[in-house]
Amino acid sequence: MKRARHTQGEHDNTERWLLTYSDLITLLLGLFVILYAMSNIDATKYTALVNAFGDVFGESPVGRGAGIAGGIQPPINVMQSDRNRMENEIREALQHHAQAGGITVSNNARGVTIHIADGLLFESGSADLKPSSAAALDTIAGVLARFPNDVRVEGHTDNVPIATGAFPSNWHLSVARALSTAYYLVQRHGLAQERVGVVGYSEFRPLVPNTTDENRSRNRRVDIVVVTKVAEEGVTERNTHMEVIR
Repeated sequence: MKRARHTQGEHDNTERWLLTYSDLITLLLGLFVILYAMSNIDATKYTALVNAFGDVFGESPVGRGAGIAGGIQPPINVMQSDRNRMENEIREALQHHAQAGGITVSNNARGVTIHIADGLLFESGSADLKPSSAAALDTIAGVLARFPNDVRVEGHTDNVPIATGAFPSNWHLSVARALSTAYYLVQRHGLAQERVGVVGYSEFRPLVPNTTDENRSRNRRVDIVVVTKVAEEGVTERNTHMEVIR
């Protein structure tokens, strides 16, 4: 009888590897399910998945400080999907104002950019917003409130020099126009100041060559950029797609 019990104990010990093996198979199954799910994931599902694993393993969730070295990054196709969805919302919201002209929208690695012709906002050589600009800016502010992204307000001029008491150069004019636009959005609509950056590029980032009056008119503008995460981490602008809102 004693020998029989001993034999049974030995038999149990020799099959302990089955527990480890079954655990390994379960983990592999879970891994392949996750990989399959991620191959068809959208931005919302991706964020929820990463946040769930972050809570388990103690990592920073997406959207709360996760970076390239500190967390998983969404794939580029997810970012493109986000930008396309954002562009569609912006385009739809600005449809009414675009009929009067002067507003275009672009979508590239930086994010989604609203280009506003200077004539829609300012008198020639001025950085004071026209009263008639309020309607378009009010609509834009409502769109910006839908997204948590940072916003860059960029001023641009053509290559015709300016030298007045208020603006000694095109640099001064481009910065002042960007600042006036950003200040309106912050003061009038409560856009969070920590989200907003202001920059003036003068004549040095034209949309088209400054070779004709029509081209120079296109280059005189204020750009409102809804910045994507990729752009915030230093990805350079590329593959710009611009289209007039219709």
